[in-house]
Amino acid sequence: MNLSVGPLDLAVIAVYMAAIVGIGCYAGFVRRRGGGEGSHYFLAGNSLTWPVIGLAMFAANISTVHLVSLAEAAYKYGLVFGNFEWMAGFTLVLLSLFFAPLYLRSRVPTLPDFLERRYNRACRDILAVVSVFSAIVIHIGIALYTAAWVLRGILGMAPGATVLGIDALIFFIVALGVLTGIYTLLGGLLAVVWTESIQTVLLLIGAVVITAAAWLKIGGWEALAATLASHPHPLAAPDIPHSTANFLNMARDSSDLSGQPWLSVLLGYPVLGIWYWCADQTIVQRVLAAKDERHARLGPLFCAFIKILPVFIFVLPGVICVALVQQGAFGGDAPANAADTYTFLITRLLPAGLKGLVTAAMLAAAMQTCSAALNSTATLFAYDIYRRWRPQSTDHQLVLTGKIATGVATVLAILWSPLFSHYSTIFEGLNRLVSYVAPPITAVFLFGVFSKKASGRGAHITMKYGALLGAFLFILDFFHKSFTLWLSSAGLDTAAALFHAAASFIVKDFMLTAFYMLLVCCAVMWAASRAFPEPLKEEARALVWTDWREPLRGEAHGRGLGNYRILSAVVVATFIALYLYFR
Repeated sequence: MNLSVGPLDLAVIAVYMAAIVGIGCYAGFVRRRGGGEGSHYFLAGNSLTWPVIGLAMFAANISTVHLVSLAEAAYKYGLVFGNFEWMAGFTLVLLSLFFAPLYLRSRVPTLPDFLERRYNRACRDILAVVSVFSAIVIHIGIALYTAAWVLRGILGMAPGATVLGIDALIFFIVALGVLTGIYTLLGGLLAVVWTESIQTVLLLIGAVVITAAAWLKIGGWEALAATLASHPHPLAAPDIPHSTANFLNMARDSSDLSGQPWLSVLLGYPVLGIWYWCADQTIVQRVLAAKDERHARLGPLFCAFIKILPVFIFVLPGVICVALVQQGAFGGDAPANAADTYTFLITRLLPAGLKGLVTAAMLAAAMQTCSAALNSTATLFAYDIYRRWRPQSTDHQLVLTGKIATGVATVLAILWSPLFSHYSTIFEGLNRLVSYVAPPITAVFLFGVFSKKASGRGAHITMKYGALLGAFLFILDFFHKSFTLWLSSAGLDTAAALFHAAASFIVKDFMLTAFYMLLVCCAVMWAASRAFPEPLKEEARALVWTDWREPLRGEAHGRGLGNYRILSAVVVATFIALYLYFR
């Protein structure tokens, strides 16, 4: 399939790249003039207000993975994968009500630092390592791989094509990684939030443009629903449903081929979401940099409202593409495979210039995720690893260390990125990784903020053995097919069949696997805290709620929608209403 773009589109992309790198570097100049080197580099001088926090959190979350893989999943299964967007609204309310005020009270630069104050140093060390791993592998690696894959497709390059003698995919991964690393290294968090704000606007404009073009071509909601209900799916494959009649429904039963039944989503997503939105440094760093508690609470709620949009501008285009192909709107043409859905729409629906704009938006999505994760990696390494061994480090030394960590993280992410070709879809790979990382951290944070009896020894045991369990499940998931083939080639067919059945049962539904892992981690945390009880440290007393209703009773600092309690209720009611409509 030829997905080439013209000179005008290439010019738009080039101008965008130059502008973003320039703005990021200029932010470094502004930061240096502001003084307070360490706090300004890592936390933007604790100056962020709620609109910037909300936009920056959304931008750090949204990547090219969302534009490409959500459209791909929607082309295969409909709106069901939009659950990953709307369920986030509920966990953002938890961040606003219960976690953010405790983070602001402690005034910590990193979440591992928070765990040390609540529990002990050992917990901080484990979370620092896990957080650096997740930033490099989950955030940066996936974003670079997806952006490079899309750029190769947009430029009409077939798999195996080369640029300057280098495989095109590897070349684009390196180029995007280096450009993002440059302005993140020079500008720190201020460069990240400045560029994120710009990139988010561009991303939303590009996504709205492609959605509007597809919407106008299909003829509206009734025409979309009628087409889906009366035609078979254009792709014929064992993992693709024949009927598309339920493609506009979010809740599915256990027989649905998407592998996302409503019970798995209901039980599994909170495990992933609490870690991702409430305890992951890459996302929460914007809250840690808030001007005050009011802005720290309102920022996540603003982000929650923005999270309504992805279902309509990232997921829905994939569903519309199915209906357009069913109508024969492209003269019999269709995506060669589901992964080409978004690029197929861009090249078939948009005129010259707009193709370049939307492509720039896709690059923006990848670069903003990478820059956010690179800055959080620098912060984690400087504060939680380097300063551990050199406690008398100056701000200048911490910033220099952070910059070195940014460069190293960029290189590691570039090397790791191509391994995501292992998964059937990138979005699946992303969430499978998260499901093995999240449960022990979610358990420790929940116990930490809601239970005074949770001990540091119990948290350390939970995190250590939970991480080992997650690593085992990840290895089992990644290599079980290869190991099954090895057993078969060795003539051990019975052993191969038994192993494959057991491994498939364990890792098939990764959402339920995450939920069961959480139950195990909570049981370990409860038992270990009682086996090794510890008195609550004096510095930790302000970091635990004496009653879960306490944050609902305190001073709200605002009126109307400026009152975080009222706004939280509006957010919850809005998402419940959306689910009732799209059930």
